[in-house]
Amino acid sequence: MVHVCFYFQVHQPNRLKKYSFFHIGRDHFYEDDNKNRSILQRVAERCYLPANQLMRDLIERHQGAFRIAFSLTGTVVEQLKKFSPITLDSFKALVDTGCVELLDETYNHSLAFLFSREEFREQVAAHRALMRREFGITPTTFRNTELIYNNDLALEVEKMGYQVILAEGADRIMDWRSPNYCYQPQPCTELKLLLKNYKLSDDLAFRFSNRNWESYPLSPEKYASWLHAVSGAGETINLFMDYETFGEHQWRESGIFDFMAQLPEQVLRHPDFRFSTPAEVAAATSPTARLDVPDFVSWADQERDLTAWKGNHLQNDALEAVYQMQSDVMATGNEELIHTWRSLQTSDHFYYMCTKWFSDGDVHKYFNPYSSPYDAYINYQNVLADFESQLLPQSHTQKK
Repeated sequence: MVHVCFYFQVHQPNRLKKYSFFHIGRDHFYEDDNKNRSILQRVAERCYLPANQLMRDLIERHQGAFRIAFSLTGTVVEQLKKFSPITLDSFKALVDTGCVELLDETYNHSLAFLFSREEFREQVAAHRALMRREFGITPTTFRNTELIYNNDLALEVEKMGYQVILAEGADRIMDWRSPNYCYQPQPCTELKLLLKNYKLSDDLAFRFSNRNWESYPLSPEKYASWLHAVSGAGETINLFMDYETFGEHQWRESGIFDFMAQLPEQVLRHPDFRFSTPAEVAAATSPTARLDVPDFVSWADQERDLTAWKGNHLQNDALEAVYQMQSDVMATGNEELIHTWRSLQTSDHFYYMCTKWFSDGDVHKYFNPYSSPYDAYINYQNVLADFESQLLPQSHTQKK
């Protein structure tokens, strides 16, 4: 039996408004609600609502044989509640089918694990509470922000009680191995590891509408034949991608919705294939080997490392500045300030500061509110300066 495992990331950051030096000390509201609303509603109209309806139709059409997984960040759930409750309801209706698994991650889609284990655990706990509160689900599968992963993360996640973790099947960690099997992280004894098949995933997420691609146009029959070719040489095909693949990265006019509407039927024509969620894959398979990943990998950009967020002095300076505030922020006991600080940790803020335009410029421009990485850095540091000016009096008051 070969499992086809679709996992979709659903995330929108709270983008910052244009915040100049002259705002510092005068304006303590940092987010651009108008931009966040307009982008969220656009993506909901073009992707979330029609894609959710399609996924629900497929579940009903195939009587539960079509199964998928999502991770919804805390920030996107906040925006859905605020700007598009009907879209949040459509995600809840999908979960209610019993054919959708929800995953846990950091509430704020942050890089907290790289800087503070304590803060990482707090954000994961907050996300788990959100999933219980909004969906009535307690996730057993974990995916870190942008599939950032290494041995240390796996061990921490196992200690937190999760059964499965997802990661990028990057060539440098796979060597001769195939991503189409279940693995166990080197330092773990119980946790199972599922790896993204990046070639087959990216065929949909990035190449589907590329007219210069040798396999264009991609038909459901052709793609299903690629999946079926794994039979006998793998147990799971993990197709991990942004949910915005449907209708946003790949426009409706590309045929992506029609493609997906027909794909499950083509896949299920092979008697040895079934759709499964990550938890179901892990329950049905045993690790074929232990996988040692001492250095961090991610699913971002061609390099699949951390340089999308920690690749230059601007990013590292901003990251160091925000995480150095942890003790002062927590000392205030002020829930509003803590929430703001955590929102400022969202990884997108640092992604906008990336200077790797030569290889991945189009990716970094996606919904980027800044004209350059330097503008992103200056804007962020202005916000941070004002936030710190609020923070210190609060902290001093608490200490007295």
